[in-house]
Amino acid sequence: MPADKVEEYADGLCYTDLMAGYYIGAPDDVMQAIADYSAWFFVWDDRHDRDVIHGRADAWRRLRFRLHAALDSPGDHLHHPDPLVAGFADSMVRLYSFLGKKWNERFALHFHAVIEAYDREFRNRTSGTVPTVDAYLELRRLTFAHWIWTDLLEPSAQCELPVAVRKHPAYERAALLSQEFAAWYNDLCSLPKEIAGDEVHNLGISLIHHDGLTLEEAVTEIRRRVEECISEFLAAERDALRLADSLMDGTVEEKATGVAVRACIGNMRNWFSSVYWFHHESGRYMVDNWDDRSTPPYVNNEAAGEK
Repeated sequence: MPADKVEEYADGLCYTDLMAGYYIGAPDDVMQAIADYSAWFFVWDDRHDRDVIHGRADAWRRLRFRLHAALDSPGDHLHHPDPLVAGFADSMVRLYSFLGKKWNERFALHFHAVIEAYDREFRNRTSGTVPTVDAYLELRRLTFAHWIWTDLLEPSAQCELPVAVRKHPAYERAALLSQEFAAWYNDLCSLPKEIAGDEVHNLGISLIHHDGLTLEEAVTEIRRRVEECISEFLAAERDALRLADSLMDGTVEEKATGVAVRACIGNMRNWFSSVYWFHHESGRYMVDNWDDRSTPPYVNNEAAGEK
């Protein structure tokens, strides 16, 4: 974004507000790091989109490998000439400082998978391949970074959760549903922009292309799935809270874990309201106000990333 575009549009995009509504109760330094990382993520998503639009395969490949490298050794990339890489490294240094080595390794593993999923999306889009509904839903869990945002619940609660808790079906189910809601609601709100831009990555587009639905039927089906996420989350939330309560009867350490689990589950619930608010307040989705419904007015279309 050129400086004048930053001044005109940045606050209205509400990127940091989205995180502030999700990770409620996080210490200030954790909240700031997550908010900055979220803003970086949206910028990265726009760079990826521009690389697709302009056929910049070499630029995307360089960025992909640089992000993998910065994820593993962020301190070595803080002064990288590409500000997108340097900004990512800065976020990683800060996020890696809050919990232990195992959390850092898990986060890195999850984000390496996100980078590779973005590469699969790049190849799908440049070849005009619309994934099937099942293939799209599997890939979407990575491109939306479901497990990254779930991982970040833990530093917000100032507690690295034991594997037995994180992998408990009740906890996993609630976490998945909160993120599925967000991804599918995002698809619903992004559909006009992505149809205008001849996109191939959207649940609605997969439903139209592979299941033969009309646009109106696809919108209805996404809305049905979104509403189902809400009702299913309410049931999963009750099960997850029972898990938290069971920990409260244990040792001092287990009680502390139980408190953290309750905080994480509370913020899973907050994700619903924050995502809903964001999509109706952020200028990122107000396509009816754009001269070109396929291109946000704040995006710099020049050859960013070519150097």
